[in-house]
Amino acid sequence: MQKLTITGLVIFFALSLLVSGCAKKPAGDTSEVKETTQVEMQQEQPAEIMDDKVEDKPFDAAAAARAAERAAAKGLERIHFDFDQYILTDAAKSILVSNAGLLRAAAAVKVLIEGHCDERGSDEYNLALGEKRALATKNYLVSLGVAAERMNIISYGEEMPIDAARTKEAWAKNRRANFKVKR
Repeated sequence: MQKLTITGLVIFFALSLLVSGCAKKPAGDTSEVKETTQVEMQQEQPAEIMDDKVEDKPFDAAAAARAAERAAAKGLERIHFDFDQYILTDAAKSILVSNAGLLRAAAAVKVLIEGHCDERGSDEYNLALGEKRALATKNYLVSLGVAAERMNIISYGEEMPIDAARTKEAWAKNRRANFKVKR
């Protein structure tokens, strides 16, 4: 019987400890909870400020210029001309507006504008026509705000065709102005 009494007392004390250790705080007292939340917010705030400081890195003009130069070198599109013409088409003007935006963003970039022709016509005639095409392209870019000193022109006439076939489609591809970024 004495064993049962000791066992009963041990169980009673164990249950007492268990119940008293799990007691809840009174529901009406929330001040400690609010204080903890404010402390937590104060501790989080410096981390947010630190994140803002990370975003405020000093501006690297050289890196920005290199990025703009790469974008200009990759993004400059060629334009095409009608047969025996150096007048810019509406499609060519639209492309040049885009090219001018890239060139204005990359102020240090210099460009060589190449004038090309198809194989029809004499060498002398095609060299002159290629020069007129390159010059018309340059003048339009100047009118869009690109500095003239940043652009040079050259004519290759019929010497460098994209497509050597003797078809209307090939000739249309060869009547063009290309852009090369000079380093």
